[in-house]
Amino acid sequence: MAQMAATAPQTPGPVPAQAAPARPFQRRYSPRHTYGALDLGTNNCRLLVARPVENGFTVIDAFSRVVRLGEGLAASGRISEAAIDRALSALSVCSEKLRRRRVSLARSVATEACRRAVNGRHFVELVYNETGIALDIIAPEEEARLAMLGCHRLLEPGDGPALIFDIGGGSTELVLIDTDGGHTPRIKCWWSAPWGVVSLTESEGRDFTDAEERLAAYGRMRERVRHAFRRFVELLPADKENIRLMGTSGTVTTLASVHLALPSYDRKAIDGLMVPADSMREVSTMLSRMSLAERSGLPCIGHERADLVVAGCAILEAIMDIWPAKTLGVADRGIREGILRSLMARDGHKI
Repeated sequence: MAQMAATAPQTPGPVPAQAAPARPFQRRYSPRHTYGALDLGTNNCRLLVARPVENGFTVIDAFSRVVRLGEGLAASGRISEAAIDRALSALSVCSEKLRRRRVSLARSVATEACRRAVNGRHFVELVYNETGIALDIIAPEEEARLAMLGCHRLLEPGDGPALIFDIGGGSTELVLIDTDGGHTPRIKCWWSAPWGVVSLTESEGRDFTDAEERLAAYGRMRERVRHAFRRFVELLPADKENIRLMGTSGTVTTLASVHLALPSYDRKAIDGLMVPADSMREVSTMLSRMSLAERSGLPCIGHERADLVVAGCAILEAIMDIWPAKTLGVADRGIREGILRSLMARDGHKI
């Protein structure tokens, strides 16, 4: 069931870097301090290793792999053995990077797949035993807060309310914020809908014979998401003047890449890009009509994302329906960056 809250929770305290448990972490800021942030989602496993610099941080190592942890979860209620194997393989790489980079303070989080799976806790124990990484299964509110912390600085300038969203594999988090001159925006309300690109795709299936069937399925997916947002809509301000919108996820970065017709993904071209909302709708409509093979042929989608991207389009359009900003900001940053900023701030670093 969707949840809401008016304020952000207290962040759980940082833990020692899991890959090197014998090395004690330091609580006092040091310019040589190295931090790690790991986000195990329903679809992806992502890691950042960074060191603080003046007014921010510099990334010294990174890792990202599609693991599809939530594949088949909607039907079985469990994380499958194949998904566990894929995740452990990726997490072993992360563990080695944490150790090799001598990370002294890290936080590793797991989201919707582990929240929902009946064997989620067992999986977390297995991960710790096999890799030394201690995953923290975070609540949707914390997930939304971290995503906001990671990307809010890329918001379009303005005084109006802003909605930041994160389309994940198993859920979608939305945060309405007020940027009234403070260093960190104030969260006015938040929402977690139980639809992400994996869960929504599996609700509808992947095999359709023609464009007419594909469009009908797309309409049903949009309706499912619209229904999941219905209570959140009641919390939104009636006045939609000067509103701003920003998305962080593989969906929005992929669609932005298609919008720019990039021959391959380019983070420098995407992170912070402002795209007309109408253009994103056009891309979404185009992809919803294409066959799986046609989507796979687009260079910034490829085989890995081709079967999931249409569900992402449906979620994005439902968000733009309830928050009709003229421009969509795109952020190739989110939970991991939010974790890093939280850890560094606790150590006295000004970020």
